[in-house]
Amino acid sequence: MQQKPFRFLPTALPGIEAMQADSRLVFGRHMHLQFGLGVIERGAQKSASGRGIVESGPGDTITVNPGEVHDGMPLDERGRAWRMLYLEPALVVPLAAEVHPGPHGSAFEFHAPTMRDARLADQVLALFDAATHRPNHSAAALHVEECLLRVLGGLLRPKGHQQSAASIARARTMMDDDPTAAWSLAQLADAASLSRYQLVRQFAQATGLTPHAYLLQRRLQLARHLMGAGTPLADVAAASGFADQSHLTRLFTRSFGITPGAYVRTRG
Repeated sequence: MQQKPFRFLPTALPGIEAMQADSRLVFGRHMHLQFGLGVIERGAQKSASGRGIVESGPGDTITVNPGEVHDGMPLDERGRAWRMLYLEPALVVPLAAEVHPGPHGSAFEFHAPTMRDARLADQVLALFDAATHRPNHSAAALHVEECLLRVLGGLLRPKGHQQSAASIARARTMMDDDPTAAWSLAQLADAASLSRYQLVRQFAQATGLTPHAYLLQRRLQLARHLMGAGTPLADVAAASGFADQSHLTRLFTRSFGITPGAYVRTRG
C-alpha cells in the first residue's frame, strides 16, 4: 500500500497537532495560527519566510511563528520527509512565560527558521514521540509537558519592539475577529485612518501579505478548523467565507499542497 504523503496523529495533550509528511509538493505562500516546530528527516527544502530565505536538510530543526507567511519547495525531485508539531499559542505562551519571566505578555517567537543542531533535533523528535506514542496513557501529558519545556527553553525568545503601527493592527484585528465578513478596502482603511493605498502598502510591509491575501489565509485557517471539527465538506466553504467549494479547493490546494478532501482523509 502506498504511504500517504501526509498523516496526522492523535496526541496526548490538547493544543498539539502532529503530522508526518513525505512529499515532493510545492507549497504556496500561506500561514498558520500556531507555532510550528519540526525536523527534516530526509531530503531538503527551500523556504521563504518572514525571517528570510532558508534551506533545510536532513537533521535540521525547522520552525514557523504564528501568522508568519512562508512557502516551501523540495530542492530536487526526490522530495523531503519531515515531522511537524503545530502548537497552539494558548499552550505555548504560559510555558514560555515560565522560561522567560518578565513583562513580555504573550509576545514570544522562535528566533531562527532553521537550525543544524543534532541535540536540538533529538529533543524535538523526543517531543514528537512523547506527544504521539500511547497518547491515552495516564502519564503521557506529564511527559509531553516536560519535553515541551525542555525544547522551548532553547528556541523561544521575547519579541523585540514591533514596528507594525497600531493602525495596521486595527485593520488586522477586524479580519481576525470576523474572517467571513465581506470587508472592503475602504472599511479597513477607514479603521486604520489611512488611505487605501497607504493601507495596502503598510499592511504588506507589516504582514507579508496584502489585506485581501491575508483575509483569504484567515478563511483557510477557519476552513481547516471546521474540517478538523468534523463539519461536512459541503458546508465548510460557505461557513468559512468562500464563494463555493471549488474556490475553497483551489486556494486550499495552492497553500497546503492537498485538497480539502485529502486533508480530511489524513485525519481519519
